[in-house]
Amino acid sequence: MSQMLKSSGALATATLTSRVLGLLREMVYAAFMGNTWVASAFTLAFQVPNLFRRLLGEGALTAAFIPIFKQKEIKEGEQEMWRTANAVISGLVVAAAIVSALAILAISMALALETLDAETRLMLRLLRVMFPYMLLVCLAAALVGMANARGHFFVPALGAAMLNVVMIFSVLFLAPGLGDKLEEQIFGLAFGVLAAGVAQAAFQLPSLYREGYRYQWVSPLRDVTVREVMRKMLPGSIGVAAFQINVLITQCFSFWFDPSIVSTFNYSVRLMELPQGMFGISLATYLLPTLSGLAAEKKYPEFRETLRQGLGYLAFLNLIAAAMALVLAEPIVRLLFERGKFDAEATQRVALALACLAPGLLLFSTVNILARAFYALNDIKTPMKISLVCLGLNLVFALWLVRRYREAGLGVANTMSAAFNVWLLFYALRRKLARLELAGLKQAVFPAVAAAVLAGESAFLLGLVWNEKIGHAGLLQKLGAVFMPMALACLLYWGLTLWLKVPAAHDILVLVRRKFGPWRR
Repeated sequence: MSQMLKSSGALATATLTSRVLGLLREMVYAAFMGNTWVASAFTLAFQVPNLFRRLLGEGALTAAFIPIFKQKEIKEGEQEMWRTANAVISGLVVAAAIVSALAILAISMALALETLDAETRLMLRLLRVMFPYMLLVCLAAALVGMANARGHFFVPALGAAMLNVVMIFSVLFLAPGLGDKLEEQIFGLAFGVLAAGVAQAAFQLPSLYREGYRYQWVSPLRDVTVREVMRKMLPGSIGVAAFQINVLITQCFSFWFDPSIVSTFNYSVRLMELPQGMFGISLATYLLPTLSGLAAEKKYPEFRETLRQGLGYLAFLNLIAAAMALVLAEPIVRLLFERGKFDAEATQRVALALACLAPGLLLFSTVNILARAFYALNDIKTPMKISLVCLGLNLVFALWLVRRYREAGLGVANTMSAAFNVWLLFYALRRKLARLELAGLKQAVFPAVAAAVLAGESAFLLGLVWNEKIGHAGLLQKLGAVFMPMALACLLYWGLTLWLKVPAAHDILVLVRRKFGPWRR
């Protein structure tokens, strides 16, 4: 218990720093460009190279590379481990450079056509500028994966914070100098993305250098490890990052249906990423090397127990976060975004999309953890096949719902497809391991669900009272409308789960007492 909470807790702290800065970045973006069509063009263009950050940094590369990296360390020693790392990095950089060059060429050829509308042309021009970010994120993802495998989680996770700092700087200082129109200024944000990629990769080097890593070119052409990693990365990217791929596919369709849907839905997704990154990604990042080590040593009872424990912590933390996002969606969006070009109508639209995504928070995070359990067992194909099915379902749901319900329809579609994804992953994992031994998990989750429902209802009622008696005219009123109901609801949730003897609530209480108890003496 203690090691998992400490390691994932430290990672969650670093991730929280990054996510808070990311949220600040989105606040700056919202004031700068609102949910206009220009904002949608930038959002969609950025999502293409940013998808590689999610697939690689939070998914396929780490899922394919870390188990091999750990096996090399255990079975062949550090020298072979570092040689393998250099071969993989060399291969990734070469492959990413080739893909980037081909993509830029294809985009340039498309821009030569005179039949494109203004929205599509701006989106492609921005994409052409930002696509090399893919190469930078390949390098950063490999370095982060190596640091995680060596037991470093906190500092590598802060690399994303550097990315957000640079991107905020580009909005405040670079964009205003590129012209008077928003269509011209938006390129400052695109150049900021490239600078942010350089900063994120460079941030990983000092801690690895202290571990003894030195980069040397190793030809990837005939390297067995490189071929194995590359072979696993494509299915791995689909298996781990179904949610991100879903977002990109459905938003491409939405952009040509109504460009404002893209930026509106994007703001709601960004709000969901704060708890998802803190709890889901942090736990999944810790669990991958841990489960990989247990699988390599064939300690399957410990494998099942570690997975069960991780899912229990995930459910405990994500249930209350989902409840708060659902019932306090409008006050949260109003507090964070409603200023500058982001008006009251945009607040209502983003809040509705957030409320539709909120029930899926636990589902999205569970997909990440279950997929990593498969990768730790060296099974890439099963989650890939499941995610392909769910991608098809999501596309059907989105086409069915987006025309009538716009961004809210996208939220419902993603939540529904994630539910199918989780069910299929559990079914497949149970067949693979013969048994999962999750009876204890069920006994802990059901009381937590009941506590989250009661806490959510209390927050909703308190929010209504606050809005009627105090309102939300000023900053203090907006802060109170979010944090008063949220704080009281969270205290109620924790108290109820302790009373109902939910193990995760007790474990976290013990950890807090151990950490802060000496301060009282």
